[in-house]
Amino acid sequence: MSSLNSTLSLNTTFVRPPFFFITGFHNMPHAKYYYIFLCSVFVVSLLGNSFVMFIIYTERSFHTQKYLAIFNLVVADLGESTALIPNVIALFLFDSQYISFDACLANMFFVFLFASLQSLTLTVLAYDRLVAICSPLRYHAIITMQAMAVMLTVVWAYDSVLIILMVALITRLSFCKSIVVKSYFCRHESIYSLACNDNFINHVISRFNVTLFVYIPFLLIVLSYFFIAGALSKIASWEGRFKAIKTCSAHLMLVSLHYLPVIGAHITLLTSTLKSDVSIMILSIVKAVTPMMNPIIYVLNTEEVRVFSKKLLKKKKKLQQK
Repeated sequence: MSSLNSTLSLNTTFVRPPFFFITGFHNMPHAKYYYIFLCSVFVVSLLGNSFVMFIIYTERSFHTQKYLAIFNLVVADLGESTALIPNVIALFLFDSQYISFDACLANMFFVFLFASLQSLTLTVLAYDRLVAICSPLRYHAIITMQAMAVMLTVVWAYDSVLIILMVALITRLSFCKSIVVKSYFCRHESIYSLACNDNFINHVISRFNVTLFVYIPFLLIVLSYFFIAGALSKIASWEGRFKAIKTCSAHLMLVSLHYLPVIGAHITLLTSTLKSDVSIMILSIVKAVTPMMNPIIYVLNTEEVRVFSKKLLKKKKKLQQK
C-alpha cells in the first residue's frame, strides 16, 4: 500500500485514487465480537422499522399528519442502517478493506443524507407537537396532510441539496499523500483531511452542515418545548397536564436518544485524546443503536401502536389455532 501512495504522489498535480483503504475496527482486539453485535443490531433495526412501516401503511387510523412524519423518520432510520452497517459487516466477512472512489462517495452521500433526515424530521415532529398542545382547536386547520407533505418535501429537498454539495466538493480534492481512511465508513472529515491540496472549503461545509443538521434543529426543538411547557402551565388540572405530556413522551425520548449521543460524540471527537479505535467505536455505537431503538420506543410508548400490535398478535394466534 505504501508503494501505491508513493506512486500516486509522483509528478502529479491532481490525483483521484481508484480506491480508499478503510481501517474499520482492524486493530481493535476481539473485533469479531463487535461485528456480531453490529449484525444483531442491524437485524433488530431492520425488523423493527419494517414493522412500524407496515402498521402505518396498512392501518387506516394511522393515516394522519403525525404518522406521515413518523413514517418519514422510520424511512430515515432504515436508510441509515442499510447504508452503514452492511458495508461494515462486509469488511469483516470478505476481509477486504478497500472501497472504490465512487462507491466511497455514494456511501458518504447516503449515510449523511439519512442521518440528517432523522434530525430534520424530529424537528418537524416537534412543530407538530407544539401546534397540537398550544393550539389544539386549530391543529387540523394548521397541520393538514397537505401541509405535512409540503414540509417533508422541503426537508428532503433541503437535505439532498446540502449533502450533494458536500459530496461534490470532495471531487475537487487531490489525494496524493494517503488513501487510508481512519474510520469505519467514508466519513466526510476522514476523507477530506487526506487531501494534499486546499481543503478549507470542505472544512467549512463540514462545520456548516453540523450546525444546520444538528445544533440548529436541536435548539428549535428545545425552543418548541419551552413554549409547550408554558402552555402546560396554563392547564388547570394535573390530569390534563399529564395527558398532554404523554402525547410528547415518545418524541422526547427519540430526541434525547438522537441528539445527546450525537452531540456528545462530536464533542468527544473534537476535544478528547482517546485512541482512534475507541473514538471510531463510540461513533459506530451511536450510529447503529439509535435506528434500532426508535421503533422499540414507538411500539412501547405509543398507545395506538401498542393496541394495534396486540390486535395483530391475537389475529396470529387465532390463525395458528385453526
